[in-house]
Amino acid sequence: MKKIFEEENRLQKLLDVEAALIWALGEVGLYPKDKVKKVVEKASTKYVKLERVAEIEKRIKHDVMAVVKALAEVCGEEGGFIHFGATSNDILDTATALQFKEALGVIESRLWKLEEILMNLTEKHKKTIMVGRTHGQHALPITLGLKFAVWMREISRYIERIQECRKRVLVGKLTGAVGTQAGFGKEGIIIQKLVMEKLGLRPVEVSTQIVQRDRYAELICILAMLASTLDKFATEIRGLQRTEIGEISEPFDLKEQVGSSTMPHKVNPIVSERICGLAKVVREFVIPALENIPSWHERDLTNSSAERIILPSTFILVDYMLNLINHVLSNLRVNEEKMLENLNLTKGRIMSEAVTLALTKKGLTRQEAYKKVRSLVLKSLLEDKSFREVLLTDETVKNLLDEKELEEVLNPQSYLGTAIEQVEAALEKTRKEREEKESLL
Repeated sequence: MKKIFEEENRLQKLLDVEAALIWALGEVGLYPKDKVKKVVEKASTKYVKLERVAEIEKRIKHDVMAVVKALAEVCGEEGGFIHFGATSNDILDTATALQFKEALGVIESRLWKLEEILMNLTEKHKKTIMVGRTHGQHALPITLGLKFAVWMREISRYIERIQECRKRVLVGKLTGAVGTQAGFGKEGIIIQKLVMEKLGLRPVEVSTQIVQRDRYAELICILAMLASTLDKFATEIRGLQRTEIGEISEPFDLKEQVGSSTMPHKVNPIVSERICGLAKVVREFVIPALENIPSWHERDLTNSSAERIILPSTFILVDYMLNLINHVLSNLRVNEEKMLENLNLTKGRIMSEAVTLALTKKGLTRQEAYKKVRSLVLKSLLEDKSFREVLLTDETVKNLLDEKELEEVLNPQSYLGTAIEQVEAALEKTRKEREEKESLL
């Protein structure tokens, strides 16, 4: 990902746009076709050196003109029409779209891998029972597979968002200084169309001097959302790795890795914490991306300096975060014994809803059943007795539920609802989507 945004690759993308423009000028008869070949050949960092461009820019204080001059130097007399009819942002914004195209390909490949990892975890743990928590408190039994299925479908939606936003983000322009294509005359629309087809981009429908920044803002917002989702995954891993919970944990090399410089026993979730920390940075880039949407009249330069930071940084950080989460989830440690142990921490009180509904089915109103069960839950809690023991001594419960029925109601495995069916349906949907996407490649 870093290579995509390095100066060498950026220069090559600028040269690619200039070469495509010269080719299109030749196609419409504005430039001799016999001179096109040399310009296209020389529009490469093999001939146009980054050092020479930097040298020219230092003198003339203009980045695109420095590229034009450096390319013209190596083309000789054939370079006389380079940049004809274009403005700087025709080249800059179209080159940026080419970088986006490469970068989104990397992000999407990472997401496909993450989705696959989550599919495997979902399948493996679809029946692995554990505590479901709300407000940090034990709520009802859940399966680890259901948790992973939720994550899996969230990543599926990001793959869809990335694919869907391409038609708005991967666009270039050749509309000139204020968007009128005056420099190209009547050939402007066809020149733009030819250039974008050559580069594998869409042409803007209409523009000012720049590609409108709502497109870039959408992209940064999607990537910031993705960073927040990875933050969510990492936060859950950190929470479940707490010493007093200990249900899942990120990989840790027990032979070599050091958790603390002073506490030898520490096994810290540092990779997950790194993901959470970087998500804070990525989210901060949303503000300048949104601030870049407004500009004075047909354009000003207030967006440029911010974009030099936020565009490459967002992609590089999100790519790094995806690599981290893929590593963590591929090597995740799951402690099923601890999950069962934690399931019994409330001495059966986690099944209070199941008891309430069972009593309702036996004739109590839902409100009566809730009041009764709540009083028995408090008795179990305050007297430190098992919920089963308290229930068996209550006359109302004994009259409505025999001991065998009560055992079934108190069994967490019997109160998973449609969790497994939902997991299987989510897996099937994801498999079908992947097959459809692969068939389009």
